[in-house]
Amino acid sequence: MSEDHVLRCVLMLCCALLSASASNWLYLAKLSSVGSIRDEETCERLRGLIQRQVQICKRSVEVMDAVRHGAQLAIDECQFQFRNRRWNCSTLETMPVFGKVVTQGTREAAFVYAISAASVAFAVTRACSSGELEKCGCDHNVHGVSPEGFQWSGCSDNIAYGVAFSQSFVDVRERGKGQSSSRALMNLHNNEAGRKAILSNMRVECKCHGVSGSCEVKTCWKAMPPFRKVGNIIKEKFDGATEVEQRKVGSTKVLVPRNSQFKPHTDEDLVYLEPSPDFCDYDPRTPGMLGTVGRQCNRTSKAIDGCELMCCGRGFQTQEVEVVDRCSCKFHWCCYVKCKQCRKMMEIHTCR
Repeated sequence: MSEDHVLRCVLMLCCALLSASASNWLYLAKLSSVGSIRDEETCERLRGLIQRQVQICKRSVEVMDAVRHGAQLAIDECQFQFRNRRWNCSTLETMPVFGKVVTQGTREAAFVYAISAASVAFAVTRACSSGELEKCGCDHNVHGVSPEGFQWSGCSDNIAYGVAFSQSFVDVRERGKGQSSSRALMNLHNNEAGRKAILSNMRVECKCHGVSGSCEVKTCWKAMPPFRKVGNIIKEKFDGATEVEQRKVGSTKVLVPRNSQFKPHTDEDLVYLEPSPDFCDYDPRTPGMLGTVGRQCNRTSKAIDGCELMCCGRGFQTQEVEVVDRCSCKFHWCCYVKCKQCRKMMEIHTCR
C-alpha cells in the first residue's frame, strides 16, 4: 500500500470524525434524564457538545431547552419524510444518533444537516415569540403600515434571532479555523439551505377588526411556515440535490457541480459529495446501516416504498393480522363522541 494511499485514508477518516462530531449535538434529543437546562453546570454535563458549543450553552443557557426541542424536531421530521425509504432515519442510543450515515458525504447527510439547522432556527424563533426567552421576543422591526394598506401589529416571528443562533451553534465546528475541507463546505452550504427553507417561506397572517366581523381594519404579522412545510421543502431539495466537488477559484475553495453540464446550484439547493449506498443490507461495521429485512412494504406500489424496491429483490412475506379500529362514531349532546370497535383482517407485507 503506497504512502499516498495511506495519507488519503487518514485524511478521509479525520474528515469523517469531524463531520460526525459536528452533528453530535442532536444527541440532546436523547437526554430524557436531564431536566430543564437552567444552569451553566448542566452545560458541562451535556453529551454531544463540543467545547465551543458548551461555551455558547453557558452564555445562552435559557435557549438550550429550545435547542433540545429543535433536535427532537429534526429527528421526528427526518423520520416522517423518510418513512417510506430504505434508510428511514432510525436512531441509535450512541453518537452520532443516525450512525455513520451522517459521516459520509451523501445526500442523506445533506438532508440531516439541513433539517437540523432549520429545526434549531425554528425552535429558537418559536421560543422567542412565545415569551419564553429574555434575550429575544417578537420582531419589532415589523411595524407601521404596509404598502398593501394593512397595519403591522401582533407578534411577528423573530426569525432573524433564530437564524443567527442556529448559525452560531450549529455551524460552530465547520466555521472553526482551518475547516475548509470539501465536507465542511458541504455541511455549511446545507445548513444554510435548511435555514433558507424557513426564511424564503415566511408568510403574512392577518386578523380582521370591525363591526359584525367586517374587515374595516386589518392587522397582520409575519409568521414562520409550519415545520412540516419546511420538511417538505427540504425533502424536495433532497430529491433534486446536486453532486459537487471542491475546486479552487482564485484563493477561495468552492463547491461546483461534478458534472459541468449541470447548472450551478443555488443557495437553497442541497449538495452532496458522494453517491449513497443502497441501504439494502445490515452492516455491523457501519452503525445506522440497518438494512430493510423486516420492513413493511406496499405490494402494489412501483415507487421506493413498493416491495420490489424496498426489499431489494429479496422478496417479501405476507401475513394476515386483525386490526381493531373505531367506527360508527356518533356525537352525543352534550358533548362527547361515542364509537364502536370494529375488527377487520388486513394483509401486512414485510421484506425477507
